[in-house]
Amino acid sequence: MELVKPGININFVGAMKWCVIFSLVLTTLCVVSFLWKGFTYGIDFAGGTLVQIKFKQNTSADSIRKVMTGIGISDALIQPFGVNEVVVRTAESTSDVKGLAGRIEEALSAAYGKGNLEVQRVEVVGPKVGKDLTKKAILAVLFSWVGMLIYIAFRFELRFAVGGIVGVIHDVIVVLGIFSLTGKEFTLTIVAALLTIIGYSIHDTIVVFDRVRENIPKNAKKDLPTVMNESINQTLSRTILTSFTVVLVVAVLYVFGGAVIKDFAFALLVGVIFGTYSSVFIASPVVLAWEKYWPSRPRRKK
Repeated sequence: MELVKPGININFVGAMKWCVIFSLVLTTLCVVSFLWKGFTYGIDFAGGTLVQIKFKQNTSADSIRKVMTGIGISDALIQPFGVNEVVVRTAESTSDVKGLAGRIEEALSAAYGKGNLEVQRVEVVGPKVGKDLTKKAILAVLFSWVGMLIYIAFRFELRFAVGGIVGVIHDVIVVLGIFSLTGKEFTLTIVAALLTIIGYSIHDTIVVFDRVRENIPKNAKKDLPTVMNESINQTLSRTILTSFTVVLVVAVLYVFGGAVIKDFAFALLVGVIFGTYSSVFIASPVVLAWEKYWPSRPRRKK
């Protein structure tokens, strides 16, 4: 199945300059947001206690906070979670998880009536564990970059490897920036989403680069920008079909998947869109810039 007619020749290379400027502005805003606003870390990284409570009817956050204050949880953060569900977070951690759940359920039952609520889960993460998870999450992302850089440099050329990794780094920064700007919670699930985005983005980039590598010997008289543009057009149908089907599935998960998977689906949705974009408008310009300043041997002899 082909959505794009064979022989189409859209001038992607001509638009790359403006796309690179747009990406530079966007990533700068994202980095500023990291430094200025930071992230809303989930319990996985921040440590503390999380309690998920389901009510039979709509209940205000202020009234829940008053109940929490009455049992000694004065710094409670109340967040909506699904329909008539809330998540209560506190920086305090305890080893008596069952005792804490019982205290909370007893206090809320006294305030709202027995049988009108249910404590669905209680999670406790100590600050030491949170710091360890943060370190491992960062290492997981960095090791994935290094591993792909080595593989692509071995499988293709160093210029393609650098282009692919720059594109992947761009995608990760954008997703993290959007999470920072929107205040969405950053958890281990989002780290899993980032690793998935990295895999999708680099795979999409390799498809384009593989076609470029095939076309270079066939079009020895053409310069690299022309070959790059032809290669992107030749893989355009595949790119549109793949990206559209993935975005469609992830969008359905985001709309109908429920509160538990909503942020994960949101991260994937943003990542897939920018992963497709970066394959053409970030990774490819890096390869072209590399060729301009450090041309490959055959072209240097020419």
